Amino acid sequence: MSARPPIIYNLFPTLVGSPEGWVSHARRASEMGFNWLYLNPVHYPGFSGSLYAIKHFDRLHPVLAPDERVSGLEQLGPVFRQVKQLGLAVMIDLVVNHTAKDSPLVAEHPEWFRREADGRVASPFAIDPANADRVTVWGDLAEVDNLQSPDRESLWRHWERLVERLVALGCTGFRCDAAYKVPAALWRRLIERAKERRPETIFVAETLGCRLEEIEALAKAGFDYFYNSSKWWDFVEPWCLEQHTRFRVVAPSISFPESHDTPRLTAESGGSEAVQRQRYAFAAVFSEGVQMTVGYEFGFHRRLHVADTRPSDWETPSFDLTTMIRQVNALKRRHPLLATEGILRWAPGQVDGVTTLERWSDEAGRHRGLILVNRDQAGAREVPVDATILPPSARVFRPCESGGWASGVPLGRVQLAPAEVVLMMESG
Repeated sequence: MSARPPIIYNLFPTLVGSPEGWVSHARRASEMGFNWLYLNPVHYPGFSGSLYAIKHFDRLHPVLAPDERVSGLEQLGPVFRQVKQLGLAVMIDLVVNHTAKDSPLVAEHPEWFRREADGRVASPFAIDPANADRVTVWGDLAEVDNLQSPDRESLWRHWERLVERLVALGCTGFRCDAAYKVPAALWRRLIERAKERRPETIFVAETLGCRLEEIEALAKAGFDYFYNSSKWWDFVEPWCLEQHTRFRVVAPSISFPESHDTPRLTAESGGSEAVQRQRYAFAAVFSEGVQMTVGYEFGFHRRLHVADTRPSDWETPSFDLTTMIRQVNALKRRHPLLATEGILRWAPGQVDGVTTLERWSDEAGRHRGLILVNRDQAGAREVPVDATILPPSARVFRPCESGGWASGVPLGRVQLAPAEVVLMMESG
């Protein structure tokens, strides 16, 4: 089972319910060409109910296991085996920066936690990179002192045992929550231990919202991937390509059109199916990895909530993009231009309303292509193309369409539908 490039389906656990029901969703993900099934935290939460405020690491969330007699993590082993039989590797959130404030660990190991000047357990916080005066404090969380705890070795062994247990259950991927708030040395230790047991295990750093210097500080931790911010790009400002260039030497990245932390794109776009297609296609061609949240394929509107979302929040589909997504994923898995992080730069001769990017597979440019994005959501655009910067065998591909999308349209001038993404490259 190949899990590269990572094409990740995010199954939000409290939306889909008990683990026995995960297999049907995993089957749909497999049929769409995903090779990873990523689960947000499945552990028993603290008083706030947030998935990321974990009280008991050895018990399942009550929505997933309402019968406390069978609430241990071992219930996941058989399900993970079925998921793997469908051709999907399993990824799960790894939260080591904090626990719930009412976690028993706070009383059992008080020396593991950071304290305020008055002795109270400290809560983690985040500073808005764009405005240092905006600080978010999570009062339901207790911040773990992974750097300076006087009992650091026991603390780090605790996290090692958690990783070992999850690997034993069948997890070969970890999304490392708030990675930039955890010492790189701890990540390096956890990564090395996991890969000793399962060399194919990958670690993905969640670094959204942190400063660029904090991402660079993780360069030696051994992460396989980190998430990029292309979801917020307007296709005009230079920052997105600048970040891609700056960090592609640190590790390849994963794009996404929406996540559990963002509003649903369908709601943001006023229900536009064209934008839904555009943003998935662009995420898939922007970087080595791509991730999609459950419900995106059906145009769900309701934002996921880490404390309140329940299976009753499952929505009636607004549309069905499963065919289009399957075709995009198939192209990404087989085409060498799209299966690596690659090099992105502005192409010469930009046309009003259209963003044109050159994409190379590597420094040598062994595979080259163009990405064209129609920023106009209402009108078509015609774009002249300089064929001299493309390989002689280049053709036009239309990933936003659901049928006949690998068409051999002559090069020279390309017609773009509203909000369409078009690729120009060899057939591969």
